Amino acid sequence: MPKIDRRTFVTGAAAATLGAGCRQDAASAAPPKRPGVDPVISVETLGAPPWPTQDPFLFCVHHLDHYPQGDERQGPAAPLVGRNLGQDFSGKDGWSMYHGQVVPGFPRHPHRGFETVTFTRRGHVDHSDSLGATARYGEGDAQWMTAGRGIVHAEMFPLVHADKANPVELFQIWLNLPARSKMVQPYFEMMWKEQIPQHALKDSKGRTTTVTTVAGALSDHATPKPPPDSWAANQDACVAIWSIDMQPGAQFRLPKSQPGVNRALYLFDGGGLTVGATKSKPSQRILLRGDVPAHLTAHEGGAQLLLLQGRPIGEPVARHGPFVMNSRQEIQQAYSDYRSTGFGGWPWPKNDHVHERSHTRFAVHADGREDRPKKTS
Repeated sequence: MPKIDRRTFVTGAAAATLGAGCRQDAASAAPPKRPGVDPVISVETLGAPPWPTQDPFLFCVHHLDHYPQGDERQGPAAPLVGRNLGQDFSGKDGWSMYHGQVVPGFPRHPHRGFETVTFTRRGHVDHSDSLGATARYGEGDAQWMTAGRGIVHAEMFPLVHADKANPVELFQIWLNLPARSKMVQPYFEMMWKEQIPQHALKDSKGRTTTVTTVAGALSDHATPKPPPDSWAANQDACVAIWSIDMQPGAQFRLPKSQPGVNRALYLFDGGGLTVGATKSKPSQRILLRGDVPAHLTAHEGGAQLLLLQGRPIGEPVARHGPFVMNSRQEIQQAYSDYRSTGFGGWPWPKNDHVHERSHTRFAVHADGREDRPKKTS
């Protein structure tokens, strides 16, 4: 069996709904008519990745790499001298190889007990796993994977363009599973860009806020369904994963959710943001009350935000490396199971398997079902 390394622990006005069965008030780009309860709980500066998260989320990181042209192997057509290959998080020249030796990314590694949501903004990801499933996705697509009882997968960033730069930008988000679902059958769902609702909302002065909803619907535009055993499939979980891009000076009213729901805005780029009466700067997390609306105003330079929202699972969390369970004994069992079974082995020729440069976006699931983006009218 492959050796488990801690490096595998890597290191996203009409009636609105946020999450299945989680009714909200009206969504609007206009400010509220009168002040209400302050929606801001606290503001904190984000340090080195990963970003801090609240239950039901476990992990969040924003990857932004300005990769150069790709060579014949879809790796960087640039010298790799001075990089600690296999553990390169240096950001040298604006990009990292991460655990990749030839192609950037995260070669073969295991998971158990939670879900990964990979939400791309630019660039491509090549997925391969121990069930025989595989995919190439990116440029606004998302993949939602339930690790469940155990899966081994690789997430590589092929540099598909040999004649121009290959920027890669994505969010990797870990969502916990309740104890009843930690040992379910592994599964992933592709959410192609063409399926993910994107809302361009103008305020009274014509300034636009664009909201992309991977989970948690806005204005009754249904989002793709999460995997069936996901916490997000729970009607009352109120899970939302949105990216919010605001033009300079744009105003947007974030509708309320429900009491007891955790809600966080990550301001990862732009010039700044005012939420209610609270001003924040880039690289800050703003914790919000879930049961009141929040009026957002972007500063000069605009604001780019990630919203993570969900009702807490409220169970003990035991985590070590690539496994997240409810007890230390379950973590030990996960390592034992992986050593003995490999979670199904590895059917691919390389630990950092990537597809040919000519491949377009596609997915083949473990049952052989093929999936490709559907053109929209």
